[in-house]
Amino acid sequence: MQTLLIILVVLFAALVVLIPLIEKFSPKGEPQGYDKLSRFIFPLLALAIVLQIVAYYFL
Repeated sequence: MQTLLIILVVLFAALVVLIPLIEKFSPKGEPQGYDKLSRFIFPLLALAIVLQIVAYYFL
């Protein structure tokens, strides 16, 4: 039980420290870049669904 508490405290401390650092130093996104990415999301989701169906029935 003590080990679990230590792990949880370390993870919480890491989140408290890392999230502000990531937000501060992350590159700012461009709206044009998001448009390019959003065009691939639905085909990738469809591919993932098909692959899951194949894996369910054949693997």
